[in-house]
Amino acid sequence: MSTADATETALAAGGDVLVVFTPSGRRGRVARGTTVLQAARELGVDLDSVCGGRAICGRCQVTLSEGSFPKHGIESRPEHLSDFGGNEVDYHAVTGLAQSRRLGCSARLLGDAVIDVPPESQVHRQVIRKRTEVHDLAVDPLVHLHVVEVSPPNMHEAVSDLRRLEEELEFEWALTGLSCDPQVLGKLQAVMREGNWQVTVAVFQQREIIAIWPGYHNTALGLAVDVGSTTIAMHLIELTSGQSLASVGRMNPQIRFGEDLMSRVSYVMMHPGSEQDMSRVVRQTLTELVAQVCQETDSNVDDILDCAFVGNPIMHHLLLGFSPVELGGAPFALATDSAITMPAHELNLGLNRGARCYVLPCIAGHVGADCAAVVLSEAPYLRKEMTLLVDIGTNAEIVLGNRDRLLAASSPTGPAFEGAQISGGQRAAPGAIERVRIDRETLEPRFRVIGCDLWSDDPGFEQAVATVGISGICGSGIIEVVAEMYLAGILSSDGVIDGNLSQYSARVIADGRTFAFVLHKGDITVTVTQNDVRAIQLAKAALYAGIRLLMDKLGVEEIDRIRLAGAFGSHIDVKYAMVLGLIPDCELGNVTSAGNAAGSGAHIALVDVNARREIEKEIRKIEKIETAVESRFQEHFVEAMAIPHKSAQFAQLSKAVTWPTRITGAKTQALTGTRRRRRR
Repeated sequence: MSTADATETALAAGGDVLVVFTPSGRRGRVARGTTVLQAARELGVDLDSVCGGRAICGRCQVTLSEGSFPKHGIESRPEHLSDFGGNEVDYHAVTGLAQSRRLGCSARLLGDAVIDVPPESQVHRQVIRKRTEVHDLAVDPLVHLHVVEVSPPNMHEAVSDLRRLEEELEFEWALTGLSCDPQVLGKLQAVMREGNWQVTVAVFQQREIIAIWPGYHNTALGLAVDVGSTTIAMHLIELTSGQSLASVGRMNPQIRFGEDLMSRVSYVMMHPGSEQDMSRVVRQTLTELVAQVCQETDSNVDDILDCAFVGNPIMHHLLLGFSPVELGGAPFALATDSAITMPAHELNLGLNRGARCYVLPCIAGHVGADCAAVVLSEAPYLRKEMTLLVDIGTNAEIVLGNRDRLLAASSPTGPAFEGAQISGGQRAAPGAIERVRIDRETLEPRFRVIGCDLWSDDPGFEQAVATVGISGICGSGIIEVVAEMYLAGILSSDGVIDGNLSQYSARVIADGRTFAFVLHKGDITVTVTQNDVRAIQLAKAALYAGIRLLMDKLGVEEIDRIRLAGAFGSHIDVKYAMVLGLIPDCELGNVTSAGNAAGSGAHIALVDVNARREIEKEIRKIEKIETAVESRFQEHFVEAMAIPHKSAQFAQLSKAVTWPTRITGAKTQALTGTRRRRRR
């Protein structure tokens, strides 16, 4: 049967198909034969098109993710998309389509499929909120540039060009015992003659020549890179000054293999050898980010001579091409927990051939190099105060202690805080609701979206938000709306939406056997369902239980200082995080954002050789607590499911918020009556 006949047969079968779009996570059933572009529009997926589906603009390009996706219950196969149509063939002939790319306006869904929407096909690209913030930075990089005048060869001395170069470096710069990277040797003679015997060399750790230029060259750059499970952030750094020149970011393309870390480990378990595919796609993205950051700064990629990488243990292993399978179950053994220094060309990043790469050490099985970077950036080992560091992601990493003792743990919070597993959830992008307030009397919400500075009840909001629209709710908005629902009495402490309030407010609606809260009505209606609340409760309880376990181990009941790291931690309101019970009670003024502390730690390690030695020494002193085998973790988890907590007293927070009256179902009618009277 020809492919055209197969397509016609599939279309004749009728029915619907299941489609999942990554990286947004949006999923739904559409009629068989629906184009990918139309399916994206029906499901509210951000897929660009300006030509009305005529296969002219090429902005709707997508990729079919092939393979088994047990999490979604999908077998995504090539035959589940229609064959190339005439308009795609014409477009490819004129403009060209990258391998595996399809035009969403032409490709039709014939079976269940996982469709990846690349960044360039998204109208509203994700806001990568990861910029390095480094203060009091010591600059002592591992790569230094040295300019020398080398004497020309002559017939009276049989001395090689390399030997004469080494002699000049010893004479002018006191560098002895140098080795030379083989790739430098290959161009050494041509470069020396091009520079008329004046050359600039890059020397790594005062022991190896790794690059050479003719004449005077004064630019040495480096990269500080945070490889997150959701986003990758890259910072271009001037090595001589330590100054950050530019930052770029992109969503981690591994999301197509699984939204969270354990999904990716499961994928490797089910598809042996697929860790190489995951390594390849993340390295390709890194290469593209290198090109982007160099273009933005008008820099030469050949000037990048050193780089520092951080990431959680699974990202660490996948970046380096190691299988993460052993991290998928107890005892969560790392391939290595030591720092790694290697030639950067082994990662195929397109940098100077002599560039070096430093990967910070991991602390334990699920506490990685990113957490080590946070520790380096925040230096709790130098402080007297009891300090809590929390890097909130799909797997939260926690460090608690001071200069006397430090403990570390991880908690499986999952992707709910990043918008996944939430009915109206999305990642942080223009159009996502990020701030929420609910009137205590009327239960009417007001909100703010990314890309618009006005609140929804401000004059001119409708016109101002029209350019970005209202497309969903991101992590910071989810935290605030659930906390506000609790403070407004819509949620009980157990996290149950009070359905009796539907008699009072049209915002509370029936949703099957439970109830939901309507946050926004429009082209896309954003609601908070009972399942959404449960997902947030499960995530926040896992985090709080991990923190409480470390407090038990240290024998402390109070924390002096809390620093929230990571892109998500940087943009949540700490008051609402505490109202929800995400973190323990603490004086609000001492709960602050650490910004992209992992990126900052990578920045520090990049430009200061002593910082590398320091973190390699300090992490060996950190005690790792494995939550999975701690008997009290489950006890703490159950208590932390309540909002903010079943038994913990939030004395400091109580000074800043007015708690709702603890309401039972029997009292709700009286409350609604009271609200009606107040409304009159």
